[in-house]
Amino acid sequence: MIEPDGRPILAGLKVVELSAFVAAPLGGATLASLGAEVVRVDPPGGGIDANRWPLHNGKSLYWAGLNQGKRSVTIDTRAEEGQRLVTRLIVEAGIVLTNLPTRGWNSYERLVQDRPDLIMAILTGNPDGTAAVDYTVNAAMGFPFVTGPEGWEGPVNHVLPAWDALTGYLIATGLLAAELHRTRTGEGQLLTLSLADVALAVSGHLGMIGEAQLNETPRGRFGNDLYGTYSRDFRTADGKYVIVVALTSRQWESILDATGLSSELRALEASRHADFRLEGDRFESRHEISQLLSSWIEARPYLEVQEAFDRHRVLWGPYQTFKELASVDPRCSVKNPLFAELDQPGIGTYLRAGSPLVFSGASRVPPKRSPSMGEDTDAVLRDWLGLDEKELQTLSRTGLTAPGAGKP
Repeated sequence: MIEPDGRPILAGLKVVELSAFVAAPLGGATLASLGAEVVRVDPPGGGIDANRWPLHNGKSLYWAGLNQGKRSVTIDTRAEEGQRLVTRLIVEAGIVLTNLPTRGWNSYERLVQDRPDLIMAILTGNPDGTAAVDYTVNAAMGFPFVTGPEGWEGPVNHVLPAWDALTGYLIATGLLAAELHRTRTGEGQLLTLSLADVALAVSGHLGMIGEAQLNETPRGRFGNDLYGTYSRDFRTADGKYVIVVALTSRQWESILDATGLSSELRALEASRHADFRLEGDRFESRHEISQLLSSWIEARPYLEVQEAFDRHRVLWGPYQTFKELASVDPRCSVKNPLFAELDQPGIGTYLRAGSPLVFSGASRVPPKRSPSMGEDTDAVLRDWLGLDEKELQTLSRTGLTAPGAGKP
């Protein structure tokens, strides 16, 4: 086992982030959680996402979550002097991440003149640069027409911005790949990535596009049944909801053992000329299977179901609300080294998560609070650019910077 050397895996890496919404800030937060020094630049008072819901005490939990562990600088880039300051920060860092418009002063062509080995990542909605967000991208991918109850007419949206999350993690991966390339060759890189391309690529990997091209019948809606295999939601006698999954033949046998329904389910199997060791056969008989399992689960309280399923290693789990997750699930607590309870200025003390990645040869970065808007402006300009107190006061007095102003 390699002993950690006391330094986070990305210690020494500097990144400037010019961003809004979810994907780009998540990319920066991912790098910060691994020890990179990520400086987010916003206009004085904050950008368009500074006050996005959910809120607590009038402060944005959304902004705090997506900017955890970063440093916050506020500079007015509408002014030429502000543009020059941010350019100097980018040159110092050598890496810039943005999903904001890039033209003129902040274009790759202009910035690379001052830092020839610059790595710049530009995230867009569509590959041609036109606007799109997670929700418009998802609408076009087909998922809203396979989501929801059987027989439902019209699209059904889901609330998880999955394409934003995947794109945020992928843009962080891309930046690290570009940094590895620069370390080996000395060459910089312009990296571009779009939400739409991420959604198309993942849809292709999951077989959705091939299925649509090759199969005459389009995929339908199957409610809470899992397409092509077996999974369903059930309710216990005392009103708790559980999910039961059987992706493999062993997992299927575990259900038979736990419920004692082996003879009934094998009789069903024979009557349908099916082999329930096969995923497809379980899916085709899902309604009949679920009737038998429902009768068994609905007749028992949650704790009895839990004991039987755990003893026989059934692949199952409880349904929980966000409130239940945060209050009773032991994984969502300081007992889990992923979490720490931190005091976020203006919001209060609550659980914050660090990176789920654990490296054997590098120290894990503990969860950190998020900065208040602009709180690091003077410190970053002093540390990175060598500005003295007189220069900092002049910038603040003229409104180019707003140290410590705004809302977290």
